[in-house]
Amino acid sequence: MPDDTTADDTTAHDTTAHDDTSGDSPLTATIVHACVRDGMGGSPTAVLPDTGLDGVARRAVPGLAGTSHAVFVGTGDAGAEGPEVTLRFFTATGELPACGHGTVAALAYLAERAGGREHRTALRTRERAFTGRTVRANGRLRAEFALGPVDLRAPGPGEAEPVLDALGPAAWAPSALVRVASVGRPRLLVPVATRARLAALAPDFGRLRAACDRSGLLGCCVYTEPTDEGRLAARMFAPSIGVPEDIANANSTGCLAAHLAGRGLTGVTADLGDALGSPSTVTAAAGPPSRNPAVRRVRVGGAAIVAGTVRLPLRRGPGVTGR
Repeated sequence: MPDDTTADDTTAHDTTAHDDTSGDSPLTATIVHACVRDGMGGSPTAVLPDTGLDGVARRAVPGLAGTSHAVFVGTGDAGAEGPEVTLRFFTATGELPACGHGTVAALAYLAERAGGREHRTALRTRERAFTGRTVRANGRLRAEFALGPVDLRAPGPGEAEPVLDALGPAAWAPSALVRVASVGRPRLLVPVATRARLAALAPDFGRLRAACDRSGLLGCCVYTEPTDEGRLAARMFAPSIGVPEDIANANSTGCLAAHLAGRGLTGVTADLGDALGSPSTVTAAAGPPSRNPAVRRVRVGGAAIVAGTVRLPLRRGPGVTGR
């Protein structure tokens, strides 16, 4: 895991997080419901200023905040779009190089603080720099960003079968129809025939994690046949990062858009989270193929609600306190 760095907590024009802690006061996380559907559901995500917590404390935040993921927002160097906002993503098991719904949550958080109808932000994660845009309409926030290149390939020998076995008989699909998609970390894309079959999935998460770990996979995204308009349902299983099932997964939706673009679909709208009682929707649109037909660039987005704040038993700087 990379070394933690302490970030300055303010930028001009209020485009990033303000540190609302001082001295030994508890740290406050903002809870953002990312990728909501019709104003409901979404993936609760903890967003908070990067005040230099160590890795142990960062991994503790999702559990303390009651979320699956946490996003730490800091300030990087100034660029053409203004001061860069740095993002770091954590689950209870460690740091992620990227997190799509976490990026949606961070963009909504920044836009809420900045005010106005439209907000653009220069972002930097561990792996790349890109831009995000948030628009406020009818009292709601919608964020989108450039996901970057998505690499697609067929699974190698023995790569898909253990994962399919762990998903259970309802997920059966010929391995020839399965794809490996990567945008930072690889995951399997597994088609199923109907929403009923998707809903019936009951994975053996221990076996699924072992199968994914052996192949270096983040997890697997199981999805239904899209309509002519690109609407589909999906479930993202990622026990290898401590998230048995994700309420919303924007990166995997982007991977699906890149894959299905080869069939002529210009974009997809993925419904997730229904099995968890928190309906979520992510949209993604793939651009034209690059020189390498196995690589496409994608934009992803979703609506978000800034729900409120929660105080955590953490102090700025290294270590976890108050537990």
